Amino acid sequence: MEQFMINIPINSDIVTENLNLINEKNNCGGQVLFLGTVRADNIQGKTVKQIEYSAYSEMAESELLKIKTLVLTKYDDVKKIIIKHSIGNVKAGENSLLVIISSGHRKQAFTAISEIVDLIKLNVPIWKKVFFEDDSFTWGE
Repeated sequence: MEQFMINIPINSDIVTENLNLINEKNNCGGQVLFLGTVRADNIQGKTVKQIEYSAYSEMAESELLKIKTLVLTKYDDVKKIIIKHSIGNVKAGENSLLVIISSGHRKQAFTAISEIVDLIKLNVPIWKKVFFEDDSFTWGE
């Protein structure tokens, strides 16, 4: 079974490995890649240091599979999709989400990747505990 959740931040090795996977035996015209990065936002005068992501893994994995299946069905030019989301601590400047789409042409790929990111934010039960530089925290949306 495909695994969507990983226990480390998305780094260049993970990106390269997954780009190689999506390009295997692939006769597509392009790949579109999205990296979601933790920002060092200033929230009420405090700077974000890191986010601790947690999830009900079985439900999150199920929802991510539903999203992938929906998009593959909806966009006939999209041939492959890879989604990886970090669980655990991800520091500001590190990546927590990777989505790669392989498609015959770019137009559907760009539309589909935007839809996937929106659906993940709306439907996948992943919680964010936002830590600030002063070690205080709040729960994110």
